[in-house]
Amino acid sequence: MIVTTHASTLAITAAFVLCVCTGNADATDPAGQQKVSFNRADTVSGPALLDRSMAPDAAEQDQYVFSAPPRESAQAANEIYGPIAEYLSKVTGKRVVFRYSSNWINYQSEMRKGEYDLLFDGPHLNAWRAAHLQHNILVKAPGDTTFVVAVKRNNDKLQDLKQLMGRAICGMSPPNLGTLTVLGQFDNPLRQPLIVSTQGWDRIYHEMQAGHCVAAILPTRNLAKYDPQGTATRVIFTAKTYPGQALSAGPRISPEDQAKIARAMTLPEARTATTKLRDAYALSGDFLPVGKGEYAGVASILKDTWGYQ
Repeated sequence: MIVTTHASTLAITAAFVLCVCTGNADATDPAGQQKVSFNRADTVSGPALLDRSMAPDAAEQDQYVFSAPPRESAQAANEIYGPIAEYLSKVTGKRVVFRYSSNWINYQSEMRKGEYDLLFDGPHLNAWRAAHLQHNILVKAPGDTTFVVAVKRNNDKLQDLKQLMGRAICGMSPPNLGTLTVLGQFDNPLRQPLIVSTQGWDRIYHEMQAGHCVAAILPTRNLAKYDPQGTATRVIFTAKTYPGQALSAGPRISPEDQAKIARAMTLPEARTATTKLRDAYALSGDFLPVGKGEYAGVASILKDTWGYQ
């Protein structure tokens, strides 16, 4: 079950279908963030990542739509991804536009309907699109993806992840990879932490430090950026490691343009366009080609998430 404090986020019908219950922020939620719990449905795992090639009848078009998960505000997202859209417009000779999605539900819905041509997000979503939406994974961010759960350094009461049962921890709404990984450690949905859904890694860290939640789910690289000496935080859980975030392209993008985009993203010329993206995710180095089968099976973490079976 997902519980949110933003009643305006979803229509009542959608809330019923998605098992989403809404209510107003109260005194225990001073920042007005979403509180989310996760119900592990009795579903079977989706198919493994398939080795797909571009459909031969992929249509040429003059505009490609680029998007990414709503992990930042609209302004921040446009500052991060706008320069990449401009760069890829020059590379392909087509207009590449960045389209911001205001919440995860809209992002998932538009993605599954094929409304986006280019997407930069987590390895599990890239793997799922490759298996189900005829996307090709073009390039990946440097380094692997690992999430941790951190608490304030002076919080001596919390030593283990299981102690977070029923407690508020700051993170992003499912299907964020870090959140899914952490909630997956709790078999009983009634004994899970309560996710205070918060936009942006910076805010997640600072909300935890301000005491609005007892712990924070963060990428290891971002935590090292915020607390390089480890004097303000202490890690109580480290999740398994996944391949890095990646950029995938849908079947409306011609094979020629996919090849142009893949090559252009790995060139030194891409560094200016990706500066804000690399800073936001504490990435060091250029984007890299993706090895065959590198993301195979990663989508399995979505098996209990609505819409990805």
